[in-house]
Amino acid sequence: MEVFLKVIQVILALSILVLVHEFGHFFFARLFKIKVDKFYLFFDAGFALFRWKPKNSDTEYGIGWLPFGGYCKIAGMIDESMDEKQIKSEPQPWEFRSHPAWQRFFVLFGGVFFNFILAILVYSGILFNWGEEYIKNKDVTTGIAVNELATEIGFRNGDIVLAFDDNPVEDFNALRIDLIRNQARTATVLRDGDTVVVDIDEKYMPAILNSEDLFTYGIPFIVDSIPENSQNYASGLTKGDKILRMDSTETPIFAEVKEYASMHKGQTLIATVVREPDGTKDTLPAWYMDTLQIPVQVNEEGVMGIYLGGNLLDYYKVTKKEYSFFASIPAGFKKACNRIASYWKELKLIFTPKTQAYKSVGSFIAIGRIFPGTWNWAAFWEITAFLSIMLAVLNILPVPALDGGHLLFTLYEMVTGRKPSDKFLIIMQYIGMILIIGLMILAFGNDIMRLLK
Repeated sequence: MEVFLKVIQVILALSILVLVHEFGHFFFARLFKIKVDKFYLFFDAGFALFRWKPKNSDTEYGIGWLPFGGYCKIAGMIDESMDEKQIKSEPQPWEFRSHPAWQRFFVLFGGVFFNFILAILVYSGILFNWGEEYIKNKDVTTGIAVNELATEIGFRNGDIVLAFDDNPVEDFNALRIDLIRNQARTATVLRDGDTVVVDIDEKYMPAILNSEDLFTYGIPFIVDSIPENSQNYASGLTKGDKILRMDSTETPIFAEVKEYASMHKGQTLIATVVREPDGTKDTLPAWYMDTLQIPVQVNEEGVMGIYLGGNLLDYYKVTKKEYSFFASIPAGFKKACNRIASYWKELKLIFTPKTQAYKSVGSFIAIGRIFPGTWNWAAFWEITAFLSIMLAVLNILPVPALDGGHLLFTLYEMVTGRKPSDKFLIIMQYIGMILIIGLMILAFGNDIMRLLK
């Protein structure tokens, strides 16, 4: 069921994006009275599931059988249809090639423009309906919990990250992403009351890209429960006990307790805990607690058999922002612009071989993995808006066969007054399609390798 829901979400999201993108081309083509031969959702290679041509209309509308993308076939335009027969005929007044360069520019730019508008509208709708919720980096006073890679780089459990390359981070969940996007070379952290600068060697960047648990919340170890089959069931620990120290080692966060236990397999340790006295929750100040020392056993696997309690909302302040209808529009515009800036940085990583970010390029399989396994409209629209940004940014790249490539040749014509020949444009279209096919092979190859791991 989970896979089915992911597939449905991918098809629905991509259908919306493709329809909006192709309608952008269609809108400006019809605005300038350029003939549109076909407007299709999905590809109709061989046959179509549905086709309809309204009376007195030159455009055939339809739904293809292959649920990947769609297209808008504009008369007299060199595109992925590679209709060379039409191009070799005499130009007609209703064709794309017969119109001035500035009109052709808007027809080409229409898809990207409409995807950007869609992202703004969706982000505005999300902010108006659900607002924003996130945990500020400065409110995570317990610091970070780090994995082996972060430790090797120079970070430590309990570090409070202040900035990367002197750029502060607002959202705690964006710590790793900000480090990657900006290819930060230093991190300023607060450690045991002192400010420390951690140098980040660029050789770690490929590993950081694949280490989603590089930084996690440094939550304290508060006992929730102990199962009956645990070696510590009769230890004396109770729900709500907070572990501060293991033996003589300070372990204020869960990751440190777990690490210490894994280093002392099969041993009995002394856990120093604080416990709120019974019946005093509302009568004594928060600092008044019982401090106890309780022996706990670690099994041969380095596990204590104690369930961690609480959730993020118990430990950290959640910042919530609500938006009125009119306030959501500029906020949605700002969010879309920020997403574009962030995605440009990610593309730079992909084209920087030493980062090995090209290994993270994915196809429809990778896109499906980012959708939740249960239906969540807020998450669906958030992902759809980001995919709309991705589609717009990728299409504006100056690569032949993409909108950006066509725009580049049109801008050249507008500046120089010389129009590239149809033969040149056809050759560039073939080159661009080869590049795109190569990228698709890379994307599917990466996905297959990830599935095989």
